[in-house]
Amino acid sequence: MDLIFSNDEILSKAPDLMKHLPEYYYKSEITKNGLNSQSYEVGKFLVTMEEVEKQLYIDSATWGLDVWEKAYNLTPGVNDTYMDRREVIKAKIRGQGTTTKQMLKNTAEAFSGGEVEITEHSAEYYFSLKFVGVKGIPQNMGGFLNMMEDIKPAHLGYEIDYSYTVWNFIEDTNVTWNGLNTNTWDTIKTYS
Repeated sequence: MDLIFSNDEILSKAPDLMKHLPEYYYKSEITKNGLNSQSYEVGKFLVTMEEVEKQLYIDSATWGLDVWEKAYNLTPGVNDTYMDRREVIKAKIRGQGTTTKQMLKNTAEAFSGGEVEITEHSAEYYFSLKFVGVKGIPQNMGGFLNMMEDIKPAHLGYEIDYSYTVWNFIEDTNVTWNGLNTNTWDTIKTYS
């Protein structure tokens, strides 16, 4: 992959190599030109190293997400954003090993960014998963459902419940109907 950086980015990292030489070299154009080109290359190297380092961490990776996905045998969706792809990778990492209630909870929370409650219904061979920390349907629900199918035991079914704002909650916050009339119902039902 070819990394392209702006001149400003490179020059901001380029060290002043002239300051390491005796003063009598300051007047030499040959020395200045030589050290300026070397300084520029060092700056380019440092900017490149910072960019590569970002790819080592899921939360800052961009083009490096391809490497993460390959390592965990994941295929991103055509329209997936970096955030969507990061959620799937984090969930896959959290979903490694024996499936437990806590592992399912951690995986769901990685996708939703909020608290999740899981209720087991052992006799009926299913569990309920309720998103309580986030109102409405989490953004990357398709990715979440794919991940859930990968990590849950094959013999268990599941149901998903979502939290929405009810009118009584809105009344308790002293919000008037006129104050809400510029919103859509989808906005109001996920009002916090």
